[in-house]
Amino acid sequence: MIRADAADGSIARGAGRVPTGRAPGAMAAQRRAMQSEGERPAAETAPGRSVGLVRTHTLRLPGRLRLESGRTLDGVTVAYEVYGRLNARRDNAILLCHALSGDAHAAGYHTPHDKRPGWWDEMVGPGKAFDTDHYAVICSNVLGGCRGTTGPTSPDAATGRPVATDFPIITIGDMVHVQALLLDALGIERLAAVAGGSMGGMQALQWAVHYPDRVARAIVLASCARLTAQALAFNEVGRQAIVGDPRWRDGHYPPDDPPAGGLAVARMIGHLTYLSPVGMEARFGRRLHQRESVSYSFGADYQVESYLRHQGASFVRRFDANSYLYLTRAMDYFDVAHGFPALAAALGQSPAAFLVISVDTDWLYPTAQSREIVAALAESGRLAQAVEISSPYGHDAFLIEHARLTPHITSFLAADYPVRPS
Repeated sequence: MIRADAADGSIARGAGRVPTGRAPGAMAAQRRAMQSEGERPAAETAPGRSVGLVRTHTLRLPGRLRLESGRTLDGVTVAYEVYGRLNARRDNAILLCHALSGDAHAAGYHTPHDKRPGWWDEMVGPGKAFDTDHYAVICSNVLGGCRGTTGPTSPDAATGRPVATDFPIITIGDMVHVQALLLDALGIERLAAVAGGSMGGMQALQWAVHYPDRVARAIVLASCARLTAQALAFNEVGRQAIVGDPRWRDGHYPPDDPPAGGLAVARMIGHLTYLSPVGMEARFGRRLHQRESVSYSFGADYQVESYLRHQGASFVRRFDANSYLYLTRAMDYFDVAHGFPALAAALGQSPAAFLVISVDTDWLYPTAQSREIVAALAESGRLAQAVEISSPYGHDAFLIEHARLTPHITSFLAADYPVRPS
């Protein structure tokens, strides 16, 4: 644990913070939902098991949302789920921020017939890392997404068709702003923790810097303070695969005829960055796929080829191509130090304690980028715990290595850190 206190204990707050406000009376039903709907009581679920059946809530934000670009959005809706219950003080909430292809459904099942639970089910529930016996865990779909929150798939008020690329460019800051408004509506002024991996880690950092008085702890997994040129390049190649598909139609494609080929290729490119060379070699090597010899064709001869094609095809069935464009662009623009003289000055805004976890085989957001964050926290006199886990799964390890992650997160959440001035 690093405890290098700043000389004066504080750095002036930067611009861009949105004051915390009480939600209007019309939002009371949303607050009650936190304690009465969408979650299975802990007594009905064995420790270490699933949270059970959950449902997705939708909140329409009042008024007009001003974006960092200067554009505005009216009638923004937010899809979110809640696991566990708020305590009487309403100070036990944890916000989970999802990665690029995630959504609000982090844990549990929507129906008894679901084949798969939420994307972080092994980490959220009674007795798990994010223990719903003690915390009210909240996860919302990001602005610009395609799973219930306003984005390019939302209907145009005039035509009823998807707004598509008429949707304004959004940023990680805009996503976090919407999350803050959601918490306002739910009557949550301060988070026990905000946590996320990859793009979710960027949101966690943004929360700590721009809403310092609302975050007690920040958990940043397999993420960075800004993208490298290589990461920017991979995002651009993926976008070009989409816009180069004739079915993209400048973004105004019918929902039943999307640029499936381009989106599948974009997903295959992105998925490659989530894996590690050692993991790929161990899993696939040069093994053939369902054949004894090569076919002397352009078919999927090798297991790795078949795997990537499957990943691309399955992604097309659950994700929107335009959302992929918008979210990757938001990641490109992210720089948590923007507007500050240095990263240390930006992170010095936050009095929160930080847990920064990296993966030794992650070459998309390598450990060096996590160390940069921790070094900046130390320079600004903030509390930071750095952990590097060893895994063959590369960047994807933050979604897979539950057993390695859980002890670090559990102990971090349980520790009694002194309150630092903001």
